[in-house]
Amino acid sequence: MHEFDLIPELAAIMAAIPPLPVISRETVAAVRERVTAAAARQPRPDVHAVEDRTAPGPAGDVPVRIYRPLDASGLPVLVFAHGGGWSICGIETHDGLCREIANRSGCVVVSVEYRLAPEHVFPAAAEDFYAAAAWVAENARDFGGDPGRVAVGGDSAGANLAAVAALMGRDRGGPRFAFQLLAYPGLDALSERPSTVENGSAPMLDRETSQSMWRAYAGDADLRNPYLSPLHADDLTGLPPGIVVTAQYDMGRDDAHAYAEAVGKAGGAVEVLEVQGAVHGFLSYYAQVPAASAALDHALSALRAAVAAEGVA
Repeated sequence: MHEFDLIPELAAIMAAIPPLPVISRETVAAVRERVTAAAARQPRPDVHAVEDRTAPGPAGDVPVRIYRPLDASGLPVLVFAHGGGWSICGIETHDGLCREIANRSGCVVVSVEYRLAPEHVFPAAAEDFYAAAAWVAENARDFGGDPGRVAVGGDSAGANLAAVAALMGRDRGGPRFAFQLLAYPGLDALSERPSTVENGSAPMLDRETSQSMWRAYAGDADLRNPYLSPLHADDLTGLPPGIVVTAQYDMGRDDAHAYAEAVGKAGGAVEVLEVQGAVHGFLSYYAQVPAASAALDHALSALRAAVAAEGVA
């Protein structure tokens, strides 16, 4: 079995967490309960204001939670998609992380409760998140945001949705997002790059569970559809700048580098931050793992620089 030399603080956390089970219609409810209970133990820092609203979506209203770090107007905005394999997690599980991002970045954070698989298959999550992001771009002033400085981001499956929203915005003549903040994104449902195999038994998320999540979300869709697997897009020109945070022991590590390289060849600019000794999902442990906190700072510094450079609309 492959040895994973984890950051000590992260190793201690992983030793206490059983790996996520395979996702199916039969298991998903129990897994949702488990991750919700685990998330309830995470810190939830105070922010200036939190407001629950809805954005119009393709199949009805999409719940969003708006975190305002300051009593100010004209702030940059990050529209955030939570991870969880498109099938588990939600606004509540990522509440602490979104609060921390708002405080550290100075951005209004808008967390999106998109529809989950397997009850709602592709493209439900992608269309919900894009609709919410487009609504934010139109209505940012209502909650202290600057419509000219709206970024998209997320972790894991949510980072997939953020990358897809950047593609959709370009393709549909929608908002020109200022930045894409992608934490260990799912970019290629068919990936056979070396890290997919090398890290297939890594802590937190193994290959069998990962593939079950892709299947639950994809349904009958072509796995090469670029709105499902952004690395299969024929054209990656005209995308926002961004950063991809990945981990040495994440299956998607090589996909992250491939995406940044492909966007770069298409004239864009995506930085990769690869954190040694880390695994999928590590940013959520920013309060216990100094290396995770440092990576979050690095990513949010890149976000701040990009939205500052955009200019106020």
